[in-house]
Amino acid sequence: MSQESESESTYTEGDLRNTGMQLKHDREWDYELDRIIDAIEERDAEKVGLQFPEGLKRRGPKVADDLRELADDDVTFMLSGQPCYGACDLDTYLMKRTDVFVHFGHSPMKNTDKVIYVPLFSNVEVLPIMEEALETLEDPEETEGVGLVTTAQHMNRYEEMSAFLEEHGYEVHSRRGDERLTHEGQVLGCNYASADVPADQVLYVGGGKFHPLGLAMEHPDKHVVIGDPVNNVVTVADTEKFMKQRYASVHKAMDAQKWGVIFCTKIGQGRWDQAQQILENNDDAYLITMDEVTPDRLRNFDMDAFVNTGCPRITTDDGPQFYKPMLTPGEYEIAVGNKPLDELSFDTFHGTW
Repeated sequence: MSQESESESTYTEGDLRNTGMQLKHDREWDYELDRIIDAIEERDAEKVGLQFPEGLKRRGPKVADDLRELADDDVTFMLSGQPCYGACDLDTYLMKRTDVFVHFGHSPMKNTDKVIYVPLFSNVEVLPIMEEALETLEDPEETEGVGLVTTAQHMNRYEEMSAFLEEHGYEVHSRRGDERLTHEGQVLGCNYASADVPADQVLYVGGGKFHPLGLAMEHPDKHVVIGDPVNNVVTVADTEKFMKQRYASVHKAMDAQKWGVIFCTKIGQGRWDQAQQILENNDDAYLITMDEVTPDRLRNFDMDAFVNTGCPRITTDDGPQFYKPMLTPGEYEIAVGNKPLDELSFDTFHGTW
């Protein structure tokens, strides 16, 4: 199935052009169909689960169609309809009922024989936006270098990006953050440990505002430049608006009497020790267990405020949508008077399940 010419042999593993497996309906991603089929045949699988993140669910049926054409007729493919926001968010119900379970769109957070992770490397060119980012980065002769970070979708271009910066005179600093991260230089929406490098500026190559916002909050002493190769724009991370939102939520919660302590039951998002500590120190705190945390699900609880020990993005992305203040564990400590307001910081997630 895979056709590779001599001129293509230098492409990074996972690049679309390295596999010859481009789908007719979508030429931006490599779904690694041959690797999935090999696993199905090796395990004599009859039931295969396919899980896609929210933004890619619409492509699931077409990927299933392509796999059906390559697999034996007795193989059943099942699409997960559960919400999925990261490698920490596996559909464990479907996973337990399939012989092969494929999780698309994220790098593995924990090694497992049951799950095949397909990160969906993008083949979008990154050097043009990096060229433009040079105008926003500080001069290499006036800095201690630059930290380079990106998301799982662009990790296949990381060496290329690093070499580009070095060619332009920068000393590139990179590291693998902790066990929650798969690659050197990778960041997650809840973990920016890879940016903890001895450089006073960081270049984030990728889409979206949340990752660079988290970077800037986690490392306030660093100049964070955003190079978005998909939307073709270079900006500088600005935390002022976000900080105002969070300060407002903390102030609203300072008068709260009854607290709902949310423990998320998703496999990679539960911080049980943190939830227990809050409950032990507050007689007016009540544990609420949930898989999917939404404003509607919390509306019927008679609480004055909530503290979320699950995914930090529930608070930071959706916080303003909740009818009562929704705080991170650190913000909770400020609201109840255990910490001063100037210790407000970004909530990050470390460790796996």
